[in-house]
Amino acid sequence: HVQLVESGGGSVQAGGSLRLSCAVSGYTYSLTYMGWFRQAPGKEREAVATIYAGGISTSYADSVKGRFTISQDNAKNTVYLQMNSLKPEDTAMYYCAARQYSDPDFGYWGRGTQVTVS
Repeated sequence: HVQLVESGGGSVQAGGSLRLSCAVSGYTYSLTYMGWFRQAPGKEREAVATIYAGGISTSYADSVKGRFTISQDNAKNTVYLQMNSLKPEDTAMYYCAARQYSDPDFGYWGRGTQVTVS
């Protein structure tokens, strides 16, 4: 099975940076899409960034374009989310997710890591 474990969250002042990491283990050969999602209290979970096939294409929420960068290092079985110029509205639980090529949506999720921007 697939396991995703996030790390790198914490508290940072507005304008600061954080890099989130997602360690991927288990059967990973069928995973085509990786993504970062976030959910703030009282709000719906939203997609922040996704990456396809190790970097063939990426997508970002409009709110984070130019500030966040998703990347994937298959040799290290790790997905990253570099977050720069953080804003208070970025405060949320951030989740790493994975999707098999044959699945219509993301089906594997980490437990999340908290990001707080003050």
